Amino acid sequence: MLDANMFVFYVDNPTVSKDFYQNLLSQPAVEASPTFAMFRFSSGVLLGLWSKHTVEPKAGEITASGELGFAVASNQMVDDYYQQWKQKGVSIQQTPQMMDFGYTFTAEDPDGHRLRVFAISK
Repeated sequence: MLDANMFVFYVDNPTVSKDFYQNLLSQPAVEASPTFAMFRFSSGVLLGLWSKHTVEPKAGEITASGELGFAVASNQMVDDYYQQWKQKGVSIQQTPQMMDFGYTFTAEDPDGHRLRVFAISK
């Protein structure tokens, strides 16, 4: 089976997005240019930030319609990240709450991509 190991968000300004994610993740990009930036998570998964103005082949109208999920071990960790991100000025779309799958909150990056931190209910 083919294993996915990289996600790419099309962004308006890769430099702005790179700065946002460096602040959010407290780690530098492993690659950065005027049209692309990339982060490597400890799991090995990569997050690419590609200029929607230079991506080839050209994409249709680009809208933020997905989420990047961050699974954590406990409800307390969800609350801790919520407070940390809020203090960093990250736009919060959903405050911490219990949902069918677990405890979660949702934030948003500068291009409207959703960032969900969650602890799965056991």
